[in-house]
Amino acid sequence: MPKVRRARRFRGLRLFLLALAALLVAFVWWLFSPPTQNAPTISSPPATLPASPEPPTRAPKAVAAGEHCDLGMADAAARNRDGLQNLAIAPYRRTETGWAAYGPLVASTIGTRCSPGSPGFASRLSAWQSVHSLPPTGVIGTSEMQALMLVWQRERPFAVASVGRCPDPPAESRLTTVPVADAYGGKVMLIRPGALAAYERMLGAARAEEPAVAADPQLMKIFSAYRSPAADAGRCALENNCQNLVRAACSAHRTGLAMDLDLSSAPGAKIDASDDANRRAIVQGPAYLWMAANAHRFGFVPYPFEPWHWEWTGEPVETR
Repeated sequence: MPKVRRARRFRGLRLFLLALAALLVAFVWWLFSPPTQNAPTISSPPATLPASPEPPTRAPKAVAAGEHCDLGMADAAARNRDGLQNLAIAPYRRTETGWAAYGPLVASTIGTRCSPGSPGFASRLSAWQSVHSLPPTGVIGTSEMQALMLVWQRERPFAVASVGRCPDPPAESRLTTVPVADAYGGKVMLIRPGALAAYERMLGAARAEEPAVAADPQLMKIFSAYRSPAADAGRCALENNCQNLVRAACSAHRTGLAMDLDLSSAPGAKIDASDDANRRAIVQGPAYLWMAANAHRFGFVPYPFEPWHWEWTGEPVETR
């Protein structure tokens, strides 16, 4: 019996050593393997970014000529109208009730001018779902919101570049000052020259194409542009909200490519208030509706949780 016990102990020890060696090999492989570069960083980054036929930067999507929004999937449209107000979602970590704050951007992304509660919208969504390997129900659910969020994140060079690290800011000598005429309240701000030039072209087009924007010179003024890491750290310490959606520890504003625009607000609300009521009010305004449909023409993409926040894609995020 002693010999049998010793043999069993030896076999057990050998198995333990083999398992330990396998774990060590796996750890070494993980430690020295290159980091994944295809997953975006959000305030709450997804673990992986699945393959998608969507390009990393959105091309203008054709909308069918004579699109009839009252024709299509009526039952799906009714479910979407309910979900707009009642579907529980959390695409950016914070639980939200309804997807109305994302409705115009969803319509632009799937390539329709139809309102989110219409049969035509449901039919176009069904086609988009098929392309993205989702059941073609024509209904927005949690899976659709997650897929859309990933598409939107791919469009943001900052989100892609900040995987596992925070991009360096540019040298401030390479930045230019936002003109007083474009600055909210005459605020002094810096920005990259290319982003400012693209913004000026976009602002001119918005005023030419949308009468409500032309009628209100305050709309689309810039109220935040480049923010240095030191300035953000100071505000984090002062406001004690460094790690949440209101003020991220690694902000896209450090790149000099991001800008916050006055796109209106709910009555009595700050223009960058992140409560659901204000966000829903902003996305129904003429300035945001124009931006959702046209900003990509000028190289701008949104951070959808903050409807006032837009980023220019015309230059790389890394500058040195």
